[in-house]
Amino acid sequence: MASWVLSECRGIRPLPADNARPKSRLQPPRRSLPCPPPRGVDFHRSICLQGRAFHRDWAWRVSSPLRVATVEEEREGGVVNGNEKEEPEFDPAMPPTFGLAEIRAAIPKHCWVKDPWRSMSYVVRDVVVVFGLAAAAAFLNNWMGWPLYWVAQGTMFWALFVLGHDCGHGSFSTNPKLNSVVGHLLHSSILVPYHGWRISHRTHHQNHGHVENDESWHPLPEKLYRSLESATRILRFTVPFPMLAYPLYLWKRSPGKTGSHFHPDSDLFVPNERKDVLTSTACWSAMVAMLAGLTWKFGLVPMIKLYGIPYLTFVMWLDFVTYLHHHGHDEKLPWYRGKEWSYLRGGLTTLDRDYGWINNIHHDIGTHVIHHLFPQIPHYHLVEATEAAKPVLGKYYREPEKSAPLPFHLFGILAKSLRHDHYVGDTGDVVYYQTDGQMK
Repeated sequence: MASWVLSECRGIRPLPADNARPKSRLQPPRRSLPCPPPRGVDFHRSICLQGRAFHRDWAWRVSSPLRVATVEEEREGGVVNGNEKEEPEFDPAMPPTFGLAEIRAAIPKHCWVKDPWRSMSYVVRDVVVVFGLAAAAAFLNNWMGWPLYWVAQGTMFWALFVLGHDCGHGSFSTNPKLNSVVGHLLHSSILVPYHGWRISHRTHHQNHGHVENDESWHPLPEKLYRSLESATRILRFTVPFPMLAYPLYLWKRSPGKTGSHFHPDSDLFVPNERKDVLTSTACWSAMVAMLAGLTWKFGLVPMIKLYGIPYLTFVMWLDFVTYLHHHGHDEKLPWYRGKEWSYLRGGLTTLDRDYGWINNIHHDIGTHVIHHLFPQIPHYHLVEATEAAKPVLGKYYREPEKSAPLPFHLFGILAKSLRHDHYVGDTGDVVYYQTDGQMK
């Protein structure tokens, strides 16, 4: 076999005819004396065999295997052509070989179309369910039924938030005024300042994966982490306290950052956004005033049961879902600084999650990777767009664990992440979460 290969090389004289072709494996090997290397061939460089490059150790590569692979090894792909071959381990921090343009081209064109009538149909559906649940709970007024109501209504509040979130991204419709009106109505009803949140959430998308510039659930550098009071660390990393963080985040943001989503002079905003922030704060204040009036009319306890506890359930959904979009993978995912960060590399560290029956209720927001890269895609096209993009994303897409009808499996993932993902190094352009042994 080796003689035949040598005969095909440029600059090497062909051997006699009886050696010109490879012999059958059934024939005994022919002994021959070693021959000097041909002139003009540099064995320190690759040799080209009919357009393919071979390393200088080609003689060993075409020789007989030193041992025969077992059936199990061949099945596992551990041996190729008699040589052991290990699959190179995938490194999620390596820059991808594809770009946003390739992902975009793989997604069908109709996935980018925003249908305002279809979007409004989801709003009508959710609002009808919200009022129907409230009316049924008030009419029955049964303590056995209240817990079911709190879970169901809190989940519907979260669904309303997701629709307002689409308005904030402009994926609800192509009409900015319609997006703003619907967004204010939906978000104000659940005590979210629409423009204040919309702007900070835009910052999150534009900087996801960047240690310092990301906006929500970003990692704490070790120095900042060590400077926190022990009580603050416990509240941030001990269930259920992190799942109640959203209202505090709206008022004070995360550790290491300052400003408020309600104040136009916050460093979250630029001067030309002042009017928008004031408008949203006024709408939020009007909702608070309306809730106060309803409390005065119907009493504190009925309003806590009808609105207060569902609101807390909604907050827990929001923190739960948004945290798991960016944490809790079995293998550590990178965070970036400096020149190592890019919009694509940051977006590729997000995670899809499966919520079982809840997927449809909260408008497939668990289909998050494509949403993070292309927030202009309406929620009702995210699943199809993701399936189309998977061949391009390859191993950078991490299939979510399939859920039972209710996503109880995610509670364990959340608890494990909060026990282990505490801070990142103060230096380095590619960093990973580290664990504070005293917090485990």
